[in-house]
Amino acid sequence: MNTALPVAVIGAGPVGLAAAAHLAERALPFVVLEAGPVACSSVRQWGHVRMFSPWRYNTDAAAVRLLRACGWTAPDPEALPTGQDLVSAYVEPLAGHPSIAPHVRYGTRVSSISRLDVDRLRTAGRQDAPFVLRLADDSEIHARAVIDASGTWATPNVLGANGLPAHGERQAADWIHHALPDVLGADRHRFAGRHTIVVGAGHSAATTLLALADLAEQAPGTRITWAIRADAPERAYGGGEADALPARGSLGSGLRLLVDKGLIELAEGFKVNAVRVLTDGTVELRSRQPAGSDRTLMADHVVAATGYRPDHSIAAELRLDLDPILGTTRLLAPLIDPNDHSCGTVRPHGVDELAHPEPGYYAIGMKSYGRAPTFLLATGYEQARSVIAALDGDWAAAREVQLDLPETGVCSITLAVRAITDDFGLAPGTPAKLMAATTRHLAQHTNPADAVMAAAHELGIEPAAALKLAALAG
Repeated sequence: MNTALPVAVIGAGPVGLAAAAHLAERALPFVVLEAGPVACSSVRQWGHVRMFSPWRYNTDAAAVRLLRACGWTAPDPEALPTGQDLVSAYVEPLAGHPSIAPHVRYGTRVSSISRLDVDRLRTAGRQDAPFVLRLADDSEIHARAVIDASGTWATPNVLGANGLPAHGERQAADWIHHALPDVLGADRHRFAGRHTIVVGAGHSAATTLLALADLAEQAPGTRITWAIRADAPERAYGGGEADALPARGSLGSGLRLLVDKGLIELAEGFKVNAVRVLTDGTVELRSRQPAGSDRTLMADHVVAATGYRPDHSIAAELRLDLDPILGTTRLLAPLIDPNDHSCGTVRPHGVDELAHPEPGYYAIGMKSYGRAPTFLLATGYEQARSVIAALDGDWAAAREVQLDLPETGVCSITLAVRAITDDFGLAPGTPAKLMAATTRHLAQHTNPADAVMAAAHELGIEPAAALKLAALAG
């Protein structure tokens, strides 16, 4: 491979620019291809949202070194930025850095990737053939390696519970809003005094629900329904006060309070099958029940906070080995599978877990997680560092991967408690209520087992179950 060719980075978001910073530090030639008109085009669309991770998790080490050399002052590491803060205080200075700015091309969309004169079928000479990136204007760029940091913001999941668009979803597109609308700002007029259904159980849904609750206090007639596929919301509530990121934990704690007070109407076990616009201008969601009967919800607007999925179509001529469930690499998938990992805890990983059978091609950042929803920027920054070190031949550094991520403190307890509740026939919402009560009682009990027992007594859980819970907490 011709090492004089650049490394092509797709996407000028935080992770793509972190890759650029590491490439610049190692004096490797590179080009950053950004489809939008400015850096961080996707983040700007949710710039009004306050992030739940503080600044210390949101900046890349190589980027910080470059910026500080130019007199940049880092924000308070414990402060919580909004998306716009991230752009203006960090990304824009980084994109404008003299070692990066000349190598960024805006308004440049990659439409497909292959190898020079080598299709996916051919093996002979493949590893030595440069990558060819065809752009939307039909021009081409040759590269020695490709790092796809384009993210998943542009490819949200659909409303349909089976992964297909719900019947009528496309026809009702004007009534369906992307995740994280600016409910209290630019989009206020759409939601004030109206009924909104929020579909989804992740952090984006929680953020929107809390904003709508604030709006309901200011605008009479504002009504909120929260539709989730699960039969109980405890997983959506998360770690609450035990979360190592207090802002993330407060999302779940706030939701629980609003639901318990009846300010948010909870529709559990609601699996969207169809969407229909009614003659009065409202929209109807239909859920097909296992027994064949239907449930319906009607509102003025729907917010689809159902997560995201990766689009690998630009790499169709490359040899990718994708996990059939998540759409990430097979080695990374078991580390982040949300069917097994509800806590956002991720074993340190880098170039080896991100590699495909196509040498020199890597997806990093949110796209590397496929459909898994637990990505944090700190993960993407470490991926960038590891991959760039490998491209520079520094395999010792590439494989010396370290990742310090905040954990959701009660996750391991939650999973075990669920098994106990099944054994003792407790209500589905009992585990989440028990964890919240336990957190409160920890202030009066130094022994976690005593706190669990006190919480169980408060909730009326029978002693045998409480003993098992106390043993678990001990």
